[in-house]
Amino acid sequence: MTTVFAAYHIRAKDPDNDDVKLIGIFSSQKLAEAAIDRVKGQEGFRDYLDGFSIDEKTIDKVCWSEGFVSFAEVMEGVG
Repeated sequence: MTTVFAAYHIRAKDPDNDDVKLIGIFSSQKLAEAAIDRVKGQEGFRDYLDGFSIDEKTIDKVCWSEGFVSFAEVMEGVG
């Protein structure tokens, strides 16, 4: 299986409205980290440094098969 690394920045505006930006998809964790390092000083990112994340994904694998659920519905089930 082929693995890729998706680098994101998420800024939570409110529970129903996140500002999500895909920085890029990379072939290694190291390249994803380097991309984050390149953008983290830019306007919009530098004030929300905790918003960066890297998700490891497997190509050709279904990641969600449970049907549609909103983020707010998921958060209601937490706790």
